[in-house]
Amino acid sequence: MIGLTEAFPLNEASIHQVLAAPPAEDAVRIRELLAKAREMKGLDDGDLPSLMTIQDPGLLQELFDTARWVKDQIYGNRIVMFAPLYVSNQCGNECLYCAFRASNLELPRRTLGMEEIANEVRCLLAQGQKRLVLVAGEDYPGEGLDYLISAIRTVYEVRHGKDNIRRVNINIAPLDVDGFRRLKDAEIGTYQLFQETYHRETYHRMHTRGTKADYDWRLGCMDRAMMAGIDDVGIGPLFGLYDWRFELLATMQHARHLEERFGCGPHTISMPRIEPAAGSSTSEAPPYAVSDEDFKKIIAIIRLAVPYTGMILSTRERPEVRREAMHLGISQISAGSRTNPGGYLDDSINGGTQFSLGDHRNLDEVVRDLAEMGFLPSFCTSCYRMGRTGADFMDLAKPGEIKAHCNPNALATLQEYLEDHASPLTRCVSEQMMARCFRDLDAPTREKAEHMVAQVKRGQRDVFC
Repeated sequence: MIGLTEAFPLNEASIHQVLAAPPAEDAVRIRELLAKAREMKGLDDGDLPSLMTIQDPGLLQELFDTARWVKDQIYGNRIVMFAPLYVSNQCGNECLYCAFRASNLELPRRTLGMEEIANEVRCLLAQGQKRLVLVAGEDYPGEGLDYLISAIRTVYEVRHGKDNIRRVNINIAPLDVDGFRRLKDAEIGTYQLFQETYHRETYHRMHTRGTKADYDWRLGCMDRAMMAGIDDVGIGPLFGLYDWRFELLATMQHARHLEERFGCGPHTISMPRIEPAAGSSTSEAPPYAVSDEDFKKIIAIIRLAVPYTGMILSTRERPEVRREAMHLGISQISAGSRTNPGGYLDDSINGGTQFSLGDHRNLDEVVRDLAEMGFLPSFCTSCYRMGRTGADFMDLAKPGEIKAHCNPNALATLQEYLEDHASPLTRCVSEQMMARCFRDLDAPTREKAEHMVAQVKRGQRDVFC
């Protein structure tokens, strides 16, 4: 039994053994694995090295096609929308790739007060956002966790016309079990934390000072969160710090561990690549930079390995990369993001950002782009409020039954966005896409969705099932 603070037993040796003698590209074996993936039961860790070897363009396209098919079977064409809310960029850690690191004296530091947080939320509500991930540097002056819980409460209390934030996910420093219990009581959605790199030696080289320098404390974080009753957690490495093949296999070990110990794997896996950060030479020249082609391969392999898991892509990536990634398994994206405290209220604030953005489009432009590509933007938060979390969510996601809930909710929340926030062009494009979605639904689901959308058109809000 793993103790309260002990990290899960990552088997680095087994990963290095695979990387030292990778299998040859074998078309027969690869197609066998792709057929196995279409059973939607996931892939074993031993299956993944063969997929990582793919270089042949035809086989690579078969991998991408299979990933798209699996994602469609489980999640359909919907893409969940969210935005990050940075409340503080003060940090006591020394992470060589991050602008927030303690030694970066050129970075303007700021911790938002509660009224400033409320103003940021009003800006996000005016965009049409309904789901946030609250982010803070790992140093909260004076009040510590109390400050963050107050921030969560403030977000939930803000009203802007008919709008309110319906779910706050959170990305903050690791806590002990009691701290996580307090977060759960604050009614968060998903708790996210990235190991950054699972490679211990690289981790210590990249994190030289502060509480984050403790590799094992961070690695055991999700165990403590789930022991505290937070059953939706999000993991992921920062691709570019070490060999992506190692990080992929380690991420899968982490996911298997959580499923074996707690009965459900990670609710989400995020896919960040290192982007330039002010004052960081490491971020300007990542030690193991990941090409766009390898990045697409990573996304497709993870989708096949853990088909039930939500996969997140942020505005770190350029629009053209994000467009391609939608077809490979991504199911959640941020839009209209700012990575500095106060950045939504005052768009002229450029200082204090964590990293450079690749996608500067606003929410309306992203929604329209998704609709033009045939994707269904979703602002749904109903699973959290209906208790479809943790193992209960996985029981619906694994056989693809979650679509019976997700599709009507996505259509209703998109209609709400179109009624209250969309530009005329976005509304026109989205309504055409929605008409196609309705035609593709089975009769009972279509009837439910049409009823919910009609309620929204009559003026009701927050209609969900």
